[in-house]
Amino acid sequence: MSVAPPRFNQPLTRAEYFDTWSGLHGGVEPTGVVGGWLRLSYALARPLAGRGVGPDGITLLGVVLAVLVLPSAAAGGHWPLLAVPTIVLAAVMDGLDGALAVVGGRTSRRGAVLDGICDRVSDLCFVGALWLAGADAGWCVAAGVVGLLHEQLRAGARAAGMSEVGVVTVSERPTRVIVAASFLLGVGLYPGTADTWATVGAVAGTVVGLIGFTQLAVVTARRLR
Repeated sequence: MSVAPPRFNQPLTRAEYFDTWSGLHGGVEPTGVVGGWLRLSYALARPLAGRGVGPDGITLLGVVLAVLVLPSAAAGGHWPLLAVPTIVLAAVMDGLDGALAVVGGRTSRRGAVLDGICDRVSDLCFVGALWLAGADAGWCVAAGVVGLLHEQLRAGARAAGMSEVGVVTVSERPTRVIVAASFLLGVGLYPGTADTWATVGAVAGTVVGLIGFTQLAVVTARRLR
């Protein structure tokens, strides 16, 4: 599949954006939920790219928002409710930075590394927020480790020559965001059972993460034979 050339003075059209995104992700077709998310990201990114806004600043803003989730989760009472929109905004920034890089023709290896590091920091912040809200520490560690292993397996497979993402698993980053936001919502709405809500969230993150890791491991083993 062809990849549209960078154009610094004029943002890509949506069709060019989809084509370029697919090329950068091993030919994955932007359909279904992924396609919908990319349409939203493109709609937000195009006017910003036209004004020269760079993706790295958006990446850093996303990780700052993820860190700000922690004090809200730790405050107790109904304060964890504030963590929910903060997580959502952090997730939007995560999609927006990549869209800005593609739409504005500003993809780079440095940006990809920065994005990966910030994503992992954000993932750990979301798990940490569940712990601060009262979740069992063991389950939080398990959820964090499984999420990191999922991403490390994909990165290692691509370094070993797998040109595709392998498979879109049930535990991709949007799922981790949804789990953290959903159970922190429960923590904030029902502070009397905050520990239970938070622990169940960590358990859910671990279970879904293990399923996703298994999916990716099976596909990776087949592709790298």
